[in-house]
Amino acid sequence: MVRIDDVSKVYRTGGEQVRALDGVTLEVGAGEFTAVQGPSGCGKTTLLLAVGGLLEPDHGRVLVDDEDVYALPLERRAQFRALKIGFVFQQFHLVPYLSVRDNVLAPTLALPCAGVDAHARVDALLEKFKLTSRAAHTPGELSTGERQRVALARAMLHEPRVILADEPTGNLDEINAATVLGALADFAEDGGTVLLVTHDSAAASEADRIIRIDGGRLVDDRDEGSRQDGQAAG
Repeated sequence: MVRIDDVSKVYRTGGEQVRALDGVTLEVGAGEFTAVQGPSGCGKTTLLLAVGGLLEPDHGRVLVDDEDVYALPLERRAQFRALKIGFVFQQFHLVPYLSVRDNVLAPTLALPCAGVDAHARVDALLEKFKLTSRAAHTPGELSTGERQRVALARAMLHEPRVILADEPTGNLDEINAATVLGALADFAEDGGTVLLVTHDSAAASEADRIIRIDGGRLVDDRDEGSRQDGQAAG
């Protein structure tokens, strides 16, 4: 699970301050698929990077699987991140000169697969994402949808507890977007935690819960809906 307690982050550039996150508190439990929706520049990516142990907040705590991420020493934090968290980005971040198989295997460079045959695990993931016939190809030989499926397979190699997805359907057509979102939903149904950030209402609608972000602050749609119902009743 993921718990964010009163997290703030301020960027300082040229004497100016931009408050990207402003006292954000959020919990996403095991088996939950939550989308955070908002326009560019609203703090979505900053939130995801903070949860992923890649950007330390100025204030507040981030807990993943009951571990205080930023209380860990840097090396231990990197190992924890590799083991517990899978990342899926809009731009894929595949290594261009590696094959599909080696891209999916890449996380083992930082952390070996414990107790399992990594190559067998890769084979299963390539089959799951219909990439077996593309295993020897490089990213430049793949379609956009195939590249994102490779990135998703890579994210799942270590069987993480959490997947963080930053606009994962932003470059995809409707069919490939449905494939990616379906895989994220399946991961949550199997007990994982998914936090998706997106500006796309269609992508967000596939989540179990939608939270909107505005000016670095979160507004839970369910809370907003309850307030509107109460106002209507009054």
